[in-house]
Amino acid sequence: MMSTNITWHEGQVTRSERENLLKQKGLTIWFTGLSASGKSTLASVLEQHLLHLGISSYRLDGDNIRFGLNKNLGFGPDDRTENIRRIAEVAKLFADSTTIALTSFISPYKADRDSARKLHEDNGIPFIEVFVDAPLEVVEQRDPKGLYKKAKAGEIKEFTGISSPYEPPTSPELHIQTDKTTIEESVKILVNYLKEKKYISTL
Repeated sequence: MMSTNITWHEGQVTRSERENLLKQKGLTIWFTGLSASGKSTLASVLEQHLLHLGISSYRLDGDNIRFGLNKNLGFGPDDRTENIRRIAEVAKLFADSTTIALTSFISPYKADRDSARKLHEDNGIPFIEVFVDAPLEVVEQRDPKGLYKKAKAGEIKEFTGISSPYEPPTSPELHIQTDKTTIEESVKILVNYLKEKKYISTL
């Protein structure tokens, strides 16, 4: 239900002014992939690397968000869509503040990821989709939380990749195969991309 009797209030600082003053451009890097594909690890290491370069970044993790902002959501299709809608809005706010937002969410549905992209693009904010890819047999072997084992035993319903679908990105900005590249190599791919696109300084 849409709110009524509200009016958008423009602040005194434009995004371009903020970017010029803080010497940084805000954007969202959207990591998507199966559970145990390496999304959270990659986002965490990239966040640390960027901060060591003096670049403000902040990681929004799928599990962590469900402890607070999205703790009232389940894992059915409608709740998954709302989960991604909310985090897209939060990421947009971080990016608007000139922070590099790093989101690591399975985000299994292409339509939801496309909506997140459109939200950013409509507001003039760069959106970088990163497909963190690993074959199902590989993520099942990793299974650090034992989730695949539980899903196959029927203990977890609507688990992506087992009893719920995952729709792989068709044209992501980056496709990283974590069964073939190390974390260090993956981070280098990401940083080089950010430099090439002039999102971060090459100095």
